[in-house]
Amino acid sequence: MNRLYDFLRRHPTWVDGSWAFVLLIVSFMSIALPEAEGGYRGSEEEALAVSALLCVVVALRRRWPEAMLLLAIAVGLLQLAADIEPLAANFAFLVITFTVASRPERWPSRLALGGSLSAAALATLRWPEEDSETSAPETVVGMVFATIAFCSAWVLGDSLRTRRAYYAELEQRARRLEQERETQARIAVAAERARIARELHDVVAHNVSVMVVQADGAAYVLDTAPEQTRSALATISGTGRQALTEMRRLLGVLRSADSNGTPPRDAAQEYVPQPGVEQLAELVDQVRDSGLAVDFRIDGTPRPLPSGVELTAYRIVQEALTNSRKHGGPDVGATVRLEYGREALTVLAEDDGRGAQRELYEERGADGLGQGLIGMRERVGMVGGVLVAGPRPGGGFRIAATLPLPAHD
Repeated sequence: MNRLYDFLRRHPTWVDGSWAFVLLIVSFMSIALPEAEGGYRGSEEEALAVSALLCVVVALRRRWPEAMLLLAIAVGLLQLAADIEPLAANFAFLVITFTVASRPERWPSRLALGGSLSAAALATLRWPEEDSETSAPETVVGMVFATIAFCSAWVLGDSLRTRRAYYAELEQRARRLEQERETQARIAVAAERARIARELHDVVAHNVSVMVVQADGAAYVLDTAPEQTRSALATISGTGRQALTEMRRLLGVLRSADSNGTPPRDAAQEYVPQPGVEQLAELVDQVRDSGLAVDFRIDGTPRPLPSGVELTAYRIVQEALTNSRKHGGPDVGATVRLEYGREALTVLAEDDGRGAQRELYEERGADGLGQGLIGMRERVGMVGGVLVAGPRPGGGFRIAATLPLPAHD
């Protein structure tokens, strides 16, 4: 049944053709009835030709609505001129009026409205009632009801056109908002990746500076202190290899985004970040000096971490404390916890302030907001972790990140 419905929806001309065929049969039967049974009184050949043309109007109304409207008007004028009395096929006038009124093109709709207002009057004047018992008021009432029928068809079609235009505008607006959100998210991701690249660039520049200093020292003591020269050359060699490795990783960061602007999860191994968790205590002290009370604690046994995880943890805490200062309100207090687990490092940052608006912690950040959290998600995704951000029960805001670690014995 669904297949049949889909087929008919894809082929509307077939549906209209079926209705036109039914209307043609009804019209032919009404014309061919014997006169004693109330059949058609005029020329049957002319009536059959007019009926056939009006059925064509019904069959092709959706494929060529403007042309079918003009054909219907021409047939109606021919019917008036040739004195072909109203037929069952004249129902096609209501159908084509509804059709053109439902279309966005306005001139056919206005033309159909004019025809709707005048059709009943013209028919009444052309074929007045022969029954002497029919009074003038009754004739006028009949003409008014016929006009209302035509105008109702036009009103229904115009209402359908308005509703379609409204839905189309809503869909277009939704697509436009979605595109804007995606654009803003891509801009935020690109900015965050550029910041990561600048950090890596600083590391490479530092290594090159060390090489230059060691090379100058080796040249100075080349003849007087061979051992120092040998040590300096070893340092230069090791630092140079490290600089080359970091440069390759830097290029990997800049090229690792896929077609949607989202980096693969293994991109965390493509760079050596700075700073790390060892600088968190200093960061917390700086925040405390700015007036924000912070309770900082480390649970578990600290151990060396992958450089990507270290930088991610540091940036999460840094962004969380910044958000607490900006959105927490007066007298806000913050808590930062680092928990070293067997398989993951858990970073928890929360405050007891007034929290943040939903737009600041939605996945993409609506209307350009929430870009700090977009950066967090970008970094956490790069190390294969999970980030959860949102209001805290009882008030405030919570950010929790689980960063996977290599197996630790």
